Amino acid sequence: MSYLTGKHFRLLAFSLLILILASCEPLVTQFEELEDSIMYSSKNIKAPPTTVDTVTVMTWNIRFGAGRVPWFGDSCGDRVMLTENEVLSSLEGIVTKLNQVKPDILLLQEIDVESKRSGYIDQVQWLLDHSYFNYAAYAPVWKAQWIPSDGLGRMNMGNAILSRWQIKEAVRIQLPLRGDQDGLTKYFYLRRNILKTKIALPGMDNFYAVNVHTSAFSMDDTKQKHIDMFTAELDKISANGGLFIAGGDLNTLPPGASFTNYCPDELCPGEKPEDQEGCDYSLETTWLNQLYGTYTPAIVLNKYLSDEEKYFTHTPDWTGFWDRKLDYLFTNHKWLSGSDSTHQETTDLSDHSPVSVKWEVPK
Repeated sequence: MSYLTGKHFRLLAFSLLILILASCEPLVTQFEELEDSIMYSSKNIKAPPTTVDTVTVMTWNIRFGAGRVPWFGDSCGDRVMLTENEVLSSLEGIVTKLNQVKPDILLLQEIDVESKRSGYIDQVQWLLDHSYFNYAAYAPVWKAQWIPSDGLGRMNMGNAILSRWQIKEAVRIQLPLRGDQDGLTKYFYLRRNILKTKIALPGMDNFYAVNVHTSAFSMDDTKQKHIDMFTAELDKISANGGLFIAGGDLNTLPPGASFTNYCPDELCPGEKPEDQEGCDYSLETTWLNQLYGTYTPAIVLNKYLSDEEKYFTHTPDWTGFWDRKLDYLFTNHKWLSGSDSTHQETTDLSDHSPVSVKWEVPK
């Protein structure tokens, strides 16, 4: 999921109106429909494997290194700023988990780059320099010089893909903005994207990793448009003979999920039911049908439906356990049977648990 529902941004938008009119440069970065993403490399390149039979893939929404701190924008909390030590402790915990699972390719959502709220740490570079990963691509979702609302200040948050092997190409594909917001609110809101990379996997020249984080709080069909564009991008790779691993935080439930409306249990103190956004998935029950019907999920649907709680990956309750599945991995090739894991033991590291699985390299 993401954070900062419409009510937060309405307050933000009006507080910044005067600044927009007076400023010569935009406070919020705008993006083209298609742009090169930002490329990173570790300070110390480690020789990756030159032959592989399987590739371990993981997706993880790391909540900008906030762990389970009750942040004001996503968990009925009151914290706005994190200390540098809090963020570093969270990042160290994330690296510990990565070292246990050893993913070769990592899809990350909600990773901060020199944002005030997370101690101005470039989390992409930090993770590269404190892990075995060598390369990364980064695509901003929310980038602003200064956000005065609640003292947030500088903001740069986005999606990233980390890899042991060189990332040969990386493109940021702009997704539609929310259609249920006024113009001023939309100006300051998140600009979500698809991050598409081509990775130099040994012996392959057509292997892609694709990362997405779809809309969390839209009350119209924006999220469905995001999912459809993500699926269409995978269709293009397949049509051109490419192989992919793809996934991320899709912010909706698997088809057939037994529980779809979480709103009654998620009211914050002083909040009215009409203020709630993103907690009722009742109208979204078919939105992932095409993905599940066309490509192979890391966790097949009948397996998920036979024991839903085992595969839950998210909760907005900073004191609670996982209560829904929002995080996914798909491929147009094959996963190694029985290799999937939903790492629910990571309750102290984010409001999402990571999902990992092994991808079979074609012979």
